Amino acid sequence: MKVIEATTATFENEVLKSDKPVLVDFNADWCGPCQMLKPTIEQLSDERDDVKFVSVNIDENDDLAYDYNVSSIPCLVLFRDGTEAKRSVGLKPKSEIIKMF
Repeated sequence: MKVIEATTATFENEVLKSDKPVLVDFNADWCGPCQMLKPTIEQLSDERDDVKFVSVNIDENDDLAYDYNVSSIPCLVLFRDGTEAKRSVGLKPKSEIIKMF
């Protein structure tokens, strides 16, 4: 499964109305740690069918960053049934990200 790029227009359908847990990666192109995390998220999206993986560029969707209180990136937020279940800020190893599920 590939990582889905979500925008303000698609966030509700891709994340909030998803029938499975969704890990949202709030990031920016200029963020070094975000770019380092990207291959790990892509790898997980290939390995896990039970979780949906979504990427949100906060520069292009700053209203989503504001709505979900994302003040530091990278920020991973796990949504279950449309609500935030867990949050992780900063570059984390794959093993730590898996623990979020």
